[in-house]
Amino acid sequence: MITAYAAESASHGGGALFTIGPIEVSSYVTTSWAIMAVIILCAFLATRNMKKVPTGMQNAMEILISMLRNFYNDILSPETRKYFPLFCTMFLFILFSNYSGMLPQAGHLPGLAAPTSTLSTTLGLALIIFFATHGLGVKEKGLGYFKHFFQPVAFIFPLMILEEIIRPASLALRLFGNIYGEESLASNIFNIMPLIAPIAVNVLSLLFGLIQAIVFTMLAAIYIDGAVSHGGH
Repeated sequence: MITAYAAESASHGGGALFTIGPIEVSSYVTTSWAIMAVIILCAFLATRNMKKVPTGMQNAMEILISMLRNFYNDILSPETRKYFPLFCTMFLFILFSNYSGMLPQAGHLPGLAAPTSTLSTTLGLALIIFFATHGLGVKEKGLGYFKHFFQPVAFIFPLMILEEIIRPASLALRLFGNIYGEESLASNIFNIMPLIAPIAVNVLSLLFGLIQAIVFTMLAAIYIDGAVSHGGH
């Protein structure tokens, strides 16, 4: 199974385009760089000449950020809302990554492949949430944060550790599996019905990519909120 996945991954944009020293740079990486550049550019254009009555890019970004803030405020406790920029940035990166797979020749054109359709990217995102959860928990609660690993009784400590390991693994596998599977299914449908399928599949892909970005960041927000406001519970 691992060999089959590796072979499929290589044909799906996972081969190295070039190297930086010992580090191989694949299409997933270059697409991630492009997405980060787009997000940074949009933020720059929206904030370079801010006005009391927003117009253009500032207005569009303020509407988007307000919608996301209202969504996360319904999930987060007051103590955790100050970390909204983390959830917002991760949501945008995942959303753009999911949608990049809809671009023509994505996964086949060198330099262009949806980052979230590879396990290395989704695992990296999950590890960010893992370390942010416990790092922010310690920041807010001090070393007393670790007491929750022994509650309600000390002998469940191994189970609590196992739960913390499973969380990032489930985040990474859920996002990767859904996006990779959706791209593979869409590709097969295009091959079978090239004249009928594209519009319907693209509409479903837009909705599916949005849902996956929401689910990942919503779970991340819940995990971090539990650590910050309840000491892990």
